[in-house]
Amino acid sequence: MKNKYRDLIEQTFDFPQPEFELKKDQLLFRGLDLMQLIEEYGTPLRFTYLPSIGEQIEECRGWFNNAIKKHDFNGDYCYCYCTKSSHFNFVMEECAKHNAHIETSSAFDIDIVIALFKKGLFNEKTYVLCNGFKTEEYILKIKELIALGFDRIIPIIDNFREFELLDEHIDHPLEIGIRIASEEDPKFEFYTSRLGIGYTDVVPFYKWKIRDHKKFKLSMLHFFVNTGIRDNSYYWNELRKFINVYTDLIKNGADIRYLDIGGGFPVKNSLAFEFDYEYMVDEIVAQIKIGAESVNADHPDIFTEFGSFTVAESGGMIFSIIDQKKQNDRERWNMIDGSFMTSLPDSWAINKRFIMLPINRWNDKYERVFLGGLTCDSDDYYNSEQHVNAIYLPEFRKNKPLYVGFFNCGAYQESISGYGGIKHCLIPSAKHILINKNEDGTFNHWVFREEQKSVDMLKILGY
Repeated sequence: MKNKYRDLIEQTFDFPQPEFELKKDQLLFRGLDLMQLIEEYGTPLRFTYLPSIGEQIEECRGWFNNAIKKHDFNGDYCYCYCTKSSHFNFVMEECAKHNAHIETSSAFDIDIVIALFKKGLFNEKTYVLCNGFKTEEYILKIKELIALGFDRIIPIIDNFREFELLDEHIDHPLEIGIRIASEEDPKFEFYTSRLGIGYTDVVPFYKWKIRDHKKFKLSMLHFFVNTGIRDNSYYWNELRKFINVYTDLIKNGADIRYLDIGGGFPVKNSLAFEFDYEYMVDEIVAQIKIGAESVNADHPDIFTEFGSFTVAESGGMIFSIIDQKKQNDRERWNMIDGSFMTSLPDSWAINKRFIMLPINRWNDKYERVFLGGLTCDSDDYYNSEQHVNAIYLPEFRKNKPLYVGFFNCGAYQESISGYGGIKHCLIPSAKHILINKNEDGTFNHWVFREEQKSVDMLKILGY
């Protein structure tokens, strides 16, 4: 009878996979022995595997460049990283190593760009796409970046008032963009995105304010779908409407040279994940080419701004199962030495799922469990996994330690949880390590930040 945990996984999924394989009864992640990390650093443990960031950038570039060549497309492709997914210096430096450009969301984002510019990691030819709602402080920071010599900074207009603020504060000739307010997926509570300018208002706004402006030139049109790039009728319908606005602007004399197709690629969240990235890229390039040629326009350069796709698969969390509580004859609660609400907040806030696998004991029998966090909040749990709305783990044994890992959680979790700040029930931030791979295939890793101490929290709280 096949009742080991490894039997469950091998019968349910195509396993091993490029990121995951077994060494005896222990999980390896990208060839890295996770049990060695646990023995050296303990748990709870947050880690970032730096090489995957560059791998994602280069793979995506390859898809677009192949599609451009296939369709005889004359525009270029530009990969931008949107900083809001993870602002850490080590993430930004990896992006810079692979010549990624930048998309910002707030005034402080510009300070990051300036800091990296002063270190020589970005230069004046780096594209900086300034998205988000522009406060006066944000626009003054854009002005500061222009003063440093950046000539590829493109503020993307989110609302009519922003244009007036730009006109008031910026004296330099400047390329600008317009963000289109897409219609949201029918499942949303509202119909039109609060971000951007409505489809029907873009051309009138261009004719009224921008077409004859002495300083500003409209060169970019930005399109963002909140659900991300998906192969469904909703996405293709919104892309078609976006291209229609682009062609209408061309007909009215606009020199649109860049199309920014926002809305990121999906990230692997299950061992059963399947997504044909190459097909999607191929179809997007083909549709943009058809749109441009329908109005005799030069093929535009295509920009993407991928955040989660860039950084999510670099991140992971490892916990120990410290006890099991049996609340009735059916429910077993495995308690972790951390909190889902404070370390993986999307699992609580938006019911997001990550790849969850045990690190050891794959040859043991398995059982169905619930996973509970340490806070005294009833919502601090993780209840559904890829196994048909259930979690299965090796059976709990008090004398046999069990460790579980959550993978591909490197985007947003640190910033949303307030990295290094106050946590719910004062559960500390876990130790955070960085992992790199040497040319000979070996790994090196080091502590980026130690586990948060009580004195750190008390200082923030004013004690």
